[in-house]
Amino acid sequence: MTPTVPELLLGNFLCLTNPPPPESMGEFLQGRVAITGMIALLSAQEAEHGIEARVWENGAIRDLLRQGAPRHGAAHLVSAQAVESDLTLAALDRVNADLRRALIDLHIQAEISGDQGLDHAILRFYRQSADRRRLDLPASPAS
Repeated sequence: MTPTVPELLLGNFLCLTNPPPPESMGEFLQGRVAITGMIALLSAQEAEHGIEARVWENGAIRDLLRQGAPRHGAAHLVSAQAVESDLTLAALDRVNADLRRALIDLHIQAEISGDQGLDHAILRFYRQSADRRRLDLPASPAS
């Protein structure tokens, strides 16, 4: 499971509102604050780039489904037709999940039929998608 920004921030809230017992205030509390800060940093990156990444992904998947439909069945065109009207992360994730299921099915068909061009196009999409969704951790201080 990939947690969403609201889930991460809710976790931070719960972490900060539940103080540790007094006997673990030292290093435990320091570690908790560091993790909470890291989650907030990653959430900020996701909030900044998440919608753009999902809109790009959904469009790229639709293009792949349209590309594969003539050779691997018109059923993939159904998933390729819709366009998002709700641009919230939750709505985009729901559409993305449906599109990815269709893409996985298309990828299986491309591999079975030996369609290397489509197979390689789908693999390129996965690499590009991972790059667009990448979140960067700060460099750790030297120990």
